[in-house]
This record gives sequence, structure tokens and C-alpha cells, in this order.
Amino acid sequence: MEIKGVAVKSIPDYIKKEHPEKYSEWMSVLPHDSKKIFLEGVISSQWYPIEEAAITPTQKMGELLFNDPKKGAWESGKYSAEAALTGIYKIYVKLSSPTHIINRASRIFQAYYKPAEISTSNAKSNSVEVHITKFSKPDEVIEYRIGGWIQRALELSGCHDVEVVIDKSLTNGDIETHYSIKWG
Repeated sequence: MEIKGVAVKSIPDYIKKEHPEKYSEWMSVLPHDSKKIFLEGVISSQWYPIEEAAITPTQKMGELLFNDPKKGAWESGKYSAEAALTGIYKIYVKLSSPTHIINRASRIFQAYYKPAEISTSNAKSNSVEVHITKFSKPDEVIEYRIGGWIQRALELSGCHDVEVVIDKSLTNGDIETHYSIKWG
């Protein structure tokens, strides 16, 4: 399974911006293959192995900063949305409906993770469901990272009281990862 460089790049960028005093320590705990990716410089358009480029670095970041890999993944996902949805995209997000944003995001995620199949269903004025049905290397850290991204994307679109719940998980042996999403 592979992840696009633009998503990988947001991990060290998050640490540098939000916890700069911990960056060197984070780099020091990364295994050789992960560290090499970041030392060589992440190329946004390149594909990277998901374990070395995203899963392990995010786990280590979550353990170091929050003593909780899931919390770290969620925060990293929120930061990734913030970084991705700037400039003209920020205006687009503000002018689009939340359901449209999530429908569009489900297609975008397929360009960030391969192979992956992500879809939406049950779209209403203040809720939607997201389904990941194909992900060759399911991992809880990636599921939480995606959840954080969804939350922040909806907040940037003007939604309040955004709630993203992972009801089912490929990681736990379910047939899909299922997100129930609601907002005020």
C-alpha cells in the first residue's frame, strides 16, 4: 500500500509547527527506513510505502506528543486538512455544502492512498456516512488520521459541533471502516 507524498509531508510539518521542541526527538525514534524518507525530503507528487512513510511516523509522533497514537493521528489529520485546504481551496470549501465537501473528499482520498476505495452514503443536511471498503493495509492510525481530516475539513467549511465516529474498522476485521459524521 502506498501514500502520496503530500500526505506524508504534513506529518513532519505538523510537528515543526505545533511542537518544534519535539521534532529532533521524534526524528531520533524513527526507524531507519522512515527517517530516510524525511531526511531525503518528501516530494509531494511521489508515492511512498505507507508503513514507513505514514503509519510508523504517526505512531511515534502520537506516542511522543500525546502518549496516544490515535490522538496523534487525529491531530495530524486535522493539520493535514488545514494545510491542504488553503488559498483557492479554502474559498471553495467555504462556498460548498458540507455534504459536497465530504463527497469530493472521498474521491480525493483515492488519490492519496492506493489502492483504496472510499465512498459516501446517507447524505443529509447535517450528516453523512463515509465507507472505506478497500484498503490493502488497514491500520488504526490511518483510520484516525482520516477521521481528523474529515473533522477539520467540515469545520473549515463552516460546520459547528462536528462529530466523527468510527463505528466499524477494517483493522478490527469488519468488512469496512465506517465513519458516522454529524454537524450542527
